[in-house]
Amino acid sequence: MHYKNLLNNAWKFTSKVASARIEFGITDIDGKKACFIKDNGAGFDMQQADRLFTPFQRLHTVEEFKGTGVGLATVQRIIHRHGTVCGLQAEVGVGTTFFTLNQLKDLRCYTQKHPSCRR
Repeated sequence: MHYKNLLNNAWKFTSKVASARIEFGITDIDGKKACFIKDNGAGFDMQQADRLFTPFQRLHTVEEFKGTGVGLATVQRIIHRHGTVCGLQAEVGVGTTFFTLNQLKDLRCYTQKHPSCRR
């Protein structure tokens, strides 16, 4: 569910970019596999990053982008309940990258309904 929410955010915040780009993949962070979703959308000021995970806090106006401000708070709760870590990098007008440190088994569960997934 959290990947769906992050992909929906990427889709929303690239909606005003002429040549939108959204990437989903796996990378290494400090020797651990991390899933990431990267876009070239609106981005935001990293000094405001803490507000992203607080319910009903928005960094963009409703006129700019629709939403309630609960999506990323929900994502963070899901990620923490699974014992994983969420991180991000962003720049205004350049885009945003969200990443989660997951095991590959978890990634297959969410993306391919892998038989090893017991959810």
